[in-house]
Amino acid sequence: MTMNAYRGAGLIALLTAALGTSSATGDPLPQTKDPYYTSADRQLRETLARRANTRPAKNIILFVGDGMGVTTVTAARIYQGEKAGRDGVSNKLVFETLPYAAFSRTYSHDSSVTDSAPSAAAMTTGIKSRNGTLNVNSTVAENDCAAGLAHPATTIAELAEQIGMATGAVTTTRLTHATPAAIYSHAAGRDWEADADMKPDDIAKGCVDIARQLVEMKAGDGLEVAMGGGRNRFLRADQADPEYPDKKGTRKDGRDLTQAWLARYPGKSSYVWNKAAFDALNPATAGHVLALFEPSHMQYEIDRAKDSAGEPSLAQMTAKAIAILKRNPKGFFLLVEGGRIDHAHHGGNAARALDDTTAFDDAVKAALGLTNARDTLIVVTADHSHVLTMAGYPSRNNPILGLADDGTGKPALATDGKPYTTLGYANGPGAGKDGAPREDLTGVDTKAPDYRQQALVPAGSETHGGEDVPIYASGPWAHLFQGVVDQQYIFHVMNHAGRIKQRAEAAIRAGGRKKRR
Repeated sequence: MTMNAYRGAGLIALLTAALGTSSATGDPLPQTKDPYYTSADRQLRETLARRANTRPAKNIILFVGDGMGVTTVTAARIYQGEKAGRDGVSNKLVFETLPYAAFSRTYSHDSSVTDSAPSAAAMTTGIKSRNGTLNVNSTVAENDCAAGLAHPATTIAELAEQIGMATGAVTTTRLTHATPAAIYSHAAGRDWEADADMKPDDIAKGCVDIARQLVEMKAGDGLEVAMGGGRNRFLRADQADPEYPDKKGTRKDGRDLTQAWLARYPGKSSYVWNKAAFDALNPATAGHVLALFEPSHMQYEIDRAKDSAGEPSLAQMTAKAIAILKRNPKGFFLLVEGGRIDHAHHGGNAARALDDTTAFDDAVKAALGLTNARDTLIVVTADHSHVLTMAGYPSRNNPILGLADDGTGKPALATDGKPYTTLGYANGPGAGKDGAPREDLTGVDTKAPDYRQQALVPAGSETHGGEDVPIYASGPWAHLFQGVVDQQYIFHVMNHAGRIKQRAEAAIRAGGRKKRR
C-alpha cells in the first residue's frame, strides 16, 4: 500500500468511526440520499461542467433592479414562491439561476451610501462620481453646470452608437430619471429632467436638460428604443396630457419633444403613450420608438391593471425592445430598469417592492427566452440597497409579508408584548411619530398592498442602504463576475465582452484615414 493510499484508508476509518458506521457495511456519509445533499451535489457537478464563454458579445443587456439589495432578493424569492403556491424559501428567482455571481460595492466618490445617479453612471461609464451628478467625473460637484460641461464621461451606449450598434432604455420610472438617463445624458444635476427644473443661468451657460438630451442624443443616431414614463418632461407647460386632461407638461421652452423625436427620424419613428398603441407597434417596421406611458413614473405592477389607458409590463416592454434592437446585424446594448422597487421601499411599502421585483424577474426571463447565451451577455444587478430587514425566527411557511411567528404558528411577541412583522425598515414613514408607542399589529392585515412596514427611525422617506449588492450574469465573459468588485467594474466587463471601446477606437482611426485621403 502506498503512503497516500494508507493515509486515505486511515481517513475513511476515522470518518467511519466518527459517524458510527462500519467500513464493511456502512456508507461513511449516510446523508447522501438526503434531498438537500443530492441537490447540492447536483449543483456542484453542474458547476464543474461549466465552461467559460470567451466569444465576443454581440449583444449586451444590463438589468438594474433599482434598490434591489440582498434582503429584497431573498424576500422577493419567497414572495414569488408563495404567490405561485410553492415553497417560498426554496424557490429561486430566474435571475438567481444565472451561472455567475459577484458582489458590487456601491459607494459613490463622496458618500458611503450612494444615490441612483452616480451608481448607475458607474455601471455605464466605468468611473465613480459624486451623489447628485450624472455621467461626469468625480471632480464635478452637484449642480455645477460649468464643471459638468468641462468633464463629461462617455457612456457605453454612446460608444455602442459610435460603432453602429442599436441601443435602448426600458424603465418603469421616468425616462429622464437617474438610471435610464445614465446611458444617454450628462448633467451636473440629476434633477435637471426638464428645462423647468433648471436655473436660467445654467441654461444660459449651455447646460441642457435631460429630456432634450435624450431626443437630441449626439452619438450615432441616438437611441432606437426609449420606453418608460415621464411625459410631462417632454410636453409644453401649456399642453394637456393625452391621458389626464387636467394635467399638463412642464417644459417652459415652448417645445413638444415628442414631436421633435418624430421630426428627427421622419417616416422612421414612432411615439406611443398607451397600451393599444404599444401593442400595435410592429418591431419589423417600428424604427426609433419613444414610448411614454405616464406623466411621471409608470404604475406599480400591483396597480398596473387599473391604469385607464393601459400600460405594458416591464417584461412586455423588454420583449418588444429586444425584437426591435436585434434587427441590427451589429448587435445592441439595452438597459432595463425595474425602477419602482426603489420607490416602494422609500415609502416603506414592502408589498409593492417585492411585487415589482418579481415583475423585474419576469423581464429577465423574457430576455433569456429571446436571446442566446452564446452571443448575448446578460448582467442583472442593483444600483444600491435599502434598509429593509428580515427578522425573527418565523416558520418556513410563514407568509413573508405576515407577522413573524414563534415557530408554532403563534405570533412572536416583542418585549413590549406586541407582535411584529418579518419584514421591517431601519428608518422610514412606518415609524411612530413624536415618540408614539409602536402600533399593536394584532388583527392588522400586514399582507395588504397598502400596508407600510414598521420602521425604527422616523423619516418621511426611507433611505438607501450602503451594503454591497449582488451581480448575476450569463453569456460571453460572464465568468469575469466573481468575488467582490467595485461597481464601475461592471462597465469594464461589458466593454471587454463586446470590445466596445476597441471597436470605437478602430472606427475613429478609420474615419481619420478617410479624411486624410
